Amino acid sequence: MRISKNSILSVLYQNVSIAPLISCRIIFGLLMLGSTIRFYLKGWIEIQYIQPEFLFSFIEGMPRAGALGMYLLFFFLALSAFFIAIGFLFRLSSVTFFLIFTYIELLDKTNYLNHYYFVSLISFLLAISPAGKNSSIDNLIFKRPSTTYIPFFQSFVFKLMIGILYFYAGIAKINGDWLLHALPLKIWLQAKYHTPIIGNFLTTDFAAYFFSWAGCLFDITIFFFLLHRKTRISAWLALVFFHIFTSYLFPIGVFPYLMIGLTIIFFGADFHESIQRTMLSFFPHKKPTHPEIPVQHIEDSTTTKNQFLLSFYVVFFTFQLIFPFRYLLYPGNLFWTEQGYRFSWRVMLMEKAGYATFWVHDGNKKIRVENDEYLTKTQIKMMSTQPDMMVQYAHHLKDIYRNKGILHPKITVEAYVALNGKGSQPYIDPEIDLSALENNWKNKNWILPYENK
Repeated sequence: MRISKNSILSVLYQNVSIAPLISCRIIFGLLMLGSTIRFYLKGWIEIQYIQPEFLFSFIEGMPRAGALGMYLLFFFLALSAFFIAIGFLFRLSSVTFFLIFTYIELLDKTNYLNHYYFVSLISFLLAISPAGKNSSIDNLIFKRPSTTYIPFFQSFVFKLMIGILYFYAGIAKINGDWLLHALPLKIWLQAKYHTPIIGNFLTTDFAAYFFSWAGCLFDITIFFFLLHRKTRISAWLALVFFHIFTSYLFPIGVFPYLMIGLTIIFFGADFHESIQRTMLSFFPHKKPTHPEIPVQHIEDSTTTKNQFLLSFYVVFFTFQLIFPFRYLLYPGNLFWTEQGYRFSWRVMLMEKAGYATFWVHDGNKKIRVENDEYLTKTQIKMMSTQPDMMVQYAHHLKDIYRNKGILHPKITVEAYVALNGKGSQPYIDPEIDLSALENNWKNKNWILPYENK
């Protein structure tokens, strides 16, 4: 059956209820508000962004706000999340949230998580969406009529973003260690022997293989089951169980609840409209100007705008589909080199441990660096297995020892790394001057090859 361009556009421009998008906005805003408050109460602002002498920023030389500045940033992050939820100054609030959250995310690679990247992308999509045009404070204050229907693509992009996360996470699990050796789950589950009732089961090889294969199949298929009306409820219930169970076993923060909340966008408009009618019954609100769904597609003044927006989404999602595969441009084992690893939806795929001893060379003199003088324990742990962070640290050490009077310091490292519980191996060429290297997209040929023993 041939599908024409016009038929595709007909579907994309078809008018659908805005209600699922409104639910997405409210849930996202409330969860981000709670997550930001939790971040403050745990003292993580101080621990992660104020106390460290040095941060491994994604953009070297990126300015860091002072102590007061960091607390103010998190305050405005929480405030903008709350405003997103209630739809107050929605466009400004969503743009503010996106910019602040992404800035904080880029400050230190030590704290990188896939779900932080996901939050940045969702907040960006919200910022250019019409999610503030219904069930919002803006409608009340500015006396704006509620928008009841939007083009299908403006809601579907959120489903697509969720689908990419799951599907790519599943594809990433199709590797020998995960499927054939049940690694790293075989290692992690051994530590869960104290879990009530199922503790003994979790320590078995069968459990490790079962959860490895089940996790892979779940990630690959869940998006398609959520799209299909007949399997949607059972798929979502399975998703709820999956995320609650994994959050119980592993400390992965708000991510499971974010996915549970956002995936209700897959449910039909009637479900969302009934909930929102119940919520709005407690507040005065202006009735929508379109009581019935129009038959026509978006016409006249909105056509050009929506055509431009759709074109932008095509570019945006083409990038999202291609970028995770950039690792194919690099030789070697991806988990070993980590070239192309970040921002590719690779979730909990490896257990990597290492140690790195840095040396400062001043002519024939050799000085050992005590890493804990300059880095936190968490930074040392992460840096010791990630080559680009080693280069950044070497640059930092070069500046430090220049200030101590060494004019031309050379920085080398003796690093050993163990991947997925296998024997420790030399990681970096010990003769290379890391301080003379640049962090760029070129292949890091000074990473020693991985020997799969």
